[in-house]
Amino acid sequence: MRELPHWHTASAQGPRKHNADAVGAYAAAGGAGIVFALADGVGDHPNAAHAARTAASAAARAPVEQGAVAAVLAAQRAVLELGGTGDCVLVVAVPTDEGYGVAWVGDARAYAWDGYTVRQVTKDHTIAQYFRDHGQPVTPRMEHVVTTSVRTAGTHEIGTATVTTGGLLLTSDGVHKTLDGPTMLDILGMPGGAATELVRTAISLGGSDNATAIVVDPPSADLTTEKFRVAA
Repeated sequence: MRELPHWHTASAQGPRKHNADAVGAYAAAGGAGIVFALADGVGDHPNAAHAARTAASAAARAPVEQGAVAAVLAAQRAVLELGGTGDCVLVVAVPTDEGYGVAWVGDARAYAWDGYTVRQVTKDHTIAQYFRDHGQPVTPRMEHVVTTSVRTAGTHEIGTATVTTGGLLLTSDGVHKTLDGPTMLDILGMPGGAATELVRTAISLGGSDNATAIVVDPPSADLTTEKFRVAA
């Protein structure tokens, strides 16, 4: 059985009427480790919150051996079975022999965190990112318009990445669109309290959305003595 990592999570409603973020984490008995999922409901509505909770739970309980994309598809099936119009974005990290396989839709993010550096491994599925990729100007509103979601994404549209550092940071946009990389890195150096402090800082700096983070500590990292840096 794989040794389970130390991890912690935090979430805050912020100025919204509802907290439509959700997290899921599940380790099957005798299995290969913990599957982590973070979902962010589309809109400030109870249906969005219900979709996010449903997606995060279904993704976290997907079979590890099927991989991260299968976890997103399990979330999609669960959300579609709800009926209605509730939707969300999602990022999932599934343990592998080398670290974690990551899959996502929308603008929920995953970062590799090794105790000293942090590196974004996902790429936002937003209109803003699409325009940047094509050398076009971007407006602030474009940052909040996603091009994929749990309800709508085709299998070929699901983003994938790998993490081999042993540590992870998963965030909703209420965290990473408020805090810059150096600020997040400084906070990750706080053993045991990083998730709570990421969320608290995002809200205190004027974040206008729900804010949620999952931090998976890398093994054997001395977070009290080392210098940190944001990896390119």
